[in-house]
Amino acid sequence: MAGQGPPVSDEPSAISDEDFSSGGTAVRIAGVAALGGLLFGYDSAVINGAVKSIEEQFEIGSIELGFAVASALLGAAVGAMTAGRIADKIGRIAVMKIAAVLFFISAIGTAFAPEVITLVVFRVVGGIGVGVASVIAPAYIAETSPPRIRGRLGSLQQLAIVLGIFLSFAVNTLLQTIAGGASENLWFGLEAWRWMFLVMMVPAVVYGVLSFTIPESPRYLVASHKIPEARRVLNLLLGEKNLEITIDRIKETLEREDKPSWKDMRKPGGSVLSFYGIVWVGLGLSVFQQFVGINVIFYYSNVLWQAVGFSESEAAWSTVITSVINVLTTLIAIALIDKIGRKPLLLIGSSGMAVTLLTMSVIFANATVGADGVPALPEGTDIIALIAANLFVVAFGMSWGPVVWVLLGEMFPNRIRAAALGLAAAGQWVANWLITVSFPELRSHLGLAYGFYGLCAVLSGLFVWKWVMETKGVSLEDMHGAIVASDKSAKTA
Repeated sequence: MAGQGPPVSDEPSAISDEDFSSGGTAVRIAGVAALGGLLFGYDSAVINGAVKSIEEQFEIGSIELGFAVASALLGAAVGAMTAGRIADKIGRIAVMKIAAVLFFISAIGTAFAPEVITLVVFRVVGGIGVGVASVIAPAYIAETSPPRIRGRLGSLQQLAIVLGIFLSFAVNTLLQTIAGGASENLWFGLEAWRWMFLVMMVPAVVYGVLSFTIPESPRYLVASHKIPEARRVLNLLLGEKNLEITIDRIKETLEREDKPSWKDMRKPGGSVLSFYGIVWVGLGLSVFQQFVGINVIFYYSNVLWQAVGFSESEAAWSTVITSVINVLTTLIAIALIDKIGRKPLLLIGSSGMAVTLLTMSVIFANATVGADGVPALPEGTDIIALIAANLFVVAFGMSWGPVVWVLLGEMFPNRIRAAALGLAAAGQWVANWLITVSFPELRSHLGLAYGFYGLCAVLSGLFVWKWVMETKGVSLEDMHGAIVASDKSAKTA
């Protein structure tokens, strides 16, 4: 049935709660891996504070602006599509180091871009790093975490993402305040908006350095036939308990004569798009996570709130407040995900997002648009719109934000995890690009835009109810059952 997950293993848990609490090794390792999420969030959201300055300084229109903002997402799709295969060849840790270098290069290139084409090129470079981080962090965390707390540790990825978003908004606001405006000169003759990009070098260096301090994924080591090294890492993670049982079970799920490839995601004898049902579910989760329009809030909120009467400073501070709310609600998800499960959180989130987005749709549909294309909201409704936008962030932050990344990291069987996660993440970035690049043209039709996002929120709830299976407490070695269960569900639908 659609609501049932794969069978829970009768084997002892790989790492008990006592093991976890005594050493704290798993949380430290997951925390370092999740720093890729912080850079992911920072790089994705840093453009928010620079949108208006880029538009004015480079004298570009709405279409060019939308492409400049969304260009990083094209790179992210490329990075996500390739990261899984590269990680299967050279390891998870090596890919993390590559991502750190890409972030560093992007920070310098965008900060000193003389015109919009150069800025776009280096945004794409950073986007590749974002795509790589979006795949490798959840995969690595899932592969090094015990089932009973895997949801909480997997949620660290989303917590790091929203902290990165908050950090970029806070830094942007601080630099803008010091300079007296995002387009004003700050230090060494560079405008404040250029410093917003340059500051990203700091977390990139930290991430790169700390990636040298964590071990390789034991599942990658087993797949690479490095059993002694895998045993050493597993001993670090779980002590002396159940080492050989765990290694044998990993071997069983990885055993094969040929090397992993994209073909593993397809049913035997099927066409190019004959993916297993679980792969389509992963793609669906990724697309719906973006089609609810969350990144309109984080990429364009400064422009959005200025359009309804906020000053530049008020819009910047409203964006910071929204990012704080996002962080706090992610903490709620971390507290609940291993208690009530993934599927209930997604259903609650879809309901909340639908109500708030449709409320915003009604408010903006009744706005009057001036000759300059700026919407004017009916008296008193601007506050309602602001509250609805933040409640939308609450609904997303406690559900679809963290839960989708947790599911993508754990729902796929060992043999296809990296490739399937890469495909799903690439789908997410393409969907993100479509929403982001289209929004500047919709700024004078916000009622229509939010109506579409609200419809997608409704459909996301129906999708979860019908197709998503609960993975709470399921061993990664039992996820092969998800393929069978999802395909049976597809046949009976």
